Amino acid sequence: MLTAHKVVRASTGDQTIPVFDTITLPHDERHLRRKRLIMDSGEALMVDLPKAVHLGHGDLLLLRDDKAVEVRAATEPLTEIRAKDATHHAALCWHIGNRHLKAQIEKDRILILRDPVIHTMLEGLGAHLHLVDEPFHPVHGAYHDHDQQSGHRHSHG
Repeated sequence: MLTAHKVVRASTGDQTIPVFDTITLPHDERHLRRKRLIMDSGEALMVDLPKAVHLGHGDLLLLRDDKAVEVRAATEPLTEIRAKDATHHAALCWHIGNRHLKAQIEKDRILILRDPVIHTMLEGLGAHLHLVDEPFHPVHGAYHDHDQQSGHRHSHG
């Protein structure tokens, strides 16, 4: 079985690594350290990393022979939330966060996993909702290892 031992972030822009295959994963399967996965070709891949990471769309899982498997974010059933203005947008973000929901927060919209109960609450708050199918990239919580994404590497201790 092929084994991936390192992640090369899409943000590095390294286009020199040959891509052997792709793997398409939903948001909740892109956080891992050691796991057996099935690539898009149907072949098995063992991911065995030194520490847990959150894989982003376009990241590469490096194999021992310097080939790579490209990570793709799967399309997921989501709700797109639009607010009346910036203050309303902030209030909707607060209500979503207060319920500990995973959310992808953008300047002009918020994306969450579909949930009829939450839909009712948001509509009651005056939000405009639209069902979409897109890759989901939720914001990670305050206790998430943010060094992985930003390159921010010093201690706040």
